Amino acid sequence: MPLVRIHLDTDRTTARRVLQLHREGRIHHESREAARDQALRQGRTPAGDPVFVGITNGRRDVQLLYDVEVYTDATR
Repeated sequence: MPLVRIHLDTDRTTARRVLQLHREGRIHHESREAARDQALRQGRTPAGDPVFVGITNGRRDVQLLYDVEVYTDATR
């Protein structure tokens, strides 16, 4: 199944928290649900849970990056 890369705008504090949780093997549920919602808004149906893959290191705009596995032909 294809993957869709989701970029979520966030602040540096939240980005650090999500990254720390990921390193501890835990999940930041709010951002994971936001990634799922973003995939749905793009007209894609998630086939599983979004997977955190990292953060951008921009100086101004920081984003959380999630990969979401989606169904090939399914649209909402």
